[in-house]
Amino acid sequence: MARFELKLPKMGESVAEATITNWLKEVGDKIEADEAVLEIATDKVDSEVPSEVSGILVEQLFGKDDLVQVGQTIAIIETEGDAPTAKVVEEVAAPAEVAAIEQTIETAKDSVSSPQDFSGSDKFFSPLVKNIAKEEGISVAELESIAGSGKDGRVTKEDILKHIETRKSGVATPKAVVETPKAAEPVAQVAPVQKSQQAVPVSVNGGDEIIEMDRMRKLISGYMVASVQTSAHVQSFIEVDVTNIVKWREKVKTAFEKREGEKLTFTPIMMEAVAKALKDFPGMNISIDGDYIIKKKNINLGMAAALPNGNLIVPVIKNADQLNLVGMAKAVNDLGNRAKAGKLKPDDTQGGTYTVTNVGTFGSVFGTPIINQPQVGILALGAIRKVPAVIETPEGDFIGIRQKMFLSHSYDHRVVDGALGGSFVKRVAEYLEAFDINRDF
Repeated sequence: MARFELKLPKMGESVAEATITNWLKEVGDKIEADEAVLEIATDKVDSEVPSEVSGILVEQLFGKDDLVQVGQTIAIIETEGDAPTAKVVEEVAAPAEVAAIEQTIETAKDSVSSPQDFSGSDKFFSPLVKNIAKEEGISVAELESIAGSGKDGRVTKEDILKHIETRKSGVATPKAVVETPKAAEPVAQVAPVQKSQQAVPVSVNGGDEIIEMDRMRKLISGYMVASVQTSAHVQSFIEVDVTNIVKWREKVKTAFEKREGEKLTFTPIMMEAVAKALKDFPGMNISIDGDYIIKKKNINLGMAAALPNGNLIVPVIKNADQLNLVGMAKAVNDLGNRAKAGKLKPDDTQGGTYTVTNVGTFGSVFGTPIINQPQVGILALGAIRKVPAVIETPEGDFIGIRQKMFLSHSYDHRVVDGALGGSFVKRVAEYLEAFDINRDF
């Protein structure tokens, strides 16, 4: 018999940690090779961790909601016969080896737990919250005083970060409500006071349904608020005649699908134009880090995708300017399908330099999207509509039916002025209107 150490795998260059959201296998369960053992979550993506070997799960080193670093051992699987020698600890080992193994396990546990003694507290605090409290010098008594917005009044990461922010600004954070309300009366939670505004109390009656936000919705909420507070949002709008694109796609979509095995939507055509415009205006392909502007070498297009549960995720097409239309269509379809199926990997959502969102999918003519930090621009694609338009010809002007859409460009006015923001979206429109109806795919 041998003991295999299941470690948190590397999930991308910029992903260093993940939170355990659910154990799919319990101690004593039999596990097959490549079978999922637990579910984890990063800041952007939920995924599963499969076992590399077959055996019996004999130990779980972390619990639900624990934060784990990449490379840490998260479980021990007992296997029969030989297993990969580099990751296996023999069951019959010398006392010194056993001591070393136990020390490794304890070190792994300690890395996500605070050394402060929280055992005297009646409240539950996640390892992540404890760790933040330790780093910021927050005492147990102070931690207990924070009003929790999580389930059963649990203090979340957002709660403690807000507390730290208000503490630094000199604004006192309200104490947690500890009195038990009378039966049949709504429970009123006291929200932390923000820097510039007081939370408005919400009235709840017996006919209302209270639903806690899921983890992803909480993350999206935090990102959106942070973006609005960080960037000076400005919008430019332009109407585009895409009649040639509509006619060309209708003409070739059947042949395209037959030859490439992929459906041809309007999205890759739009992405192709955006990538070209970013090469023309590299000032839009940047990010901000404090007082510094970082010019991005690669053009990595984020593609906002709605999920079946109503949440939103932004997978990234890497090096989009190097793809032809076929490659762009394959990338768009692959990321879109895997996003809906919940099969994206953490690295699929990292490294974006500019984002495109298709609000026209839901019938919107145009929108004012929020910038995906730390990027400085995002383009919204409106619905394509048949509209009457003035058509200029050598023989004179006349009115005809054209296929048109609006492009809505939100950009960060801290570093992008109207000349650059407007010129960029105008260049995208020019590429779309100059689309060659006789081109091959």
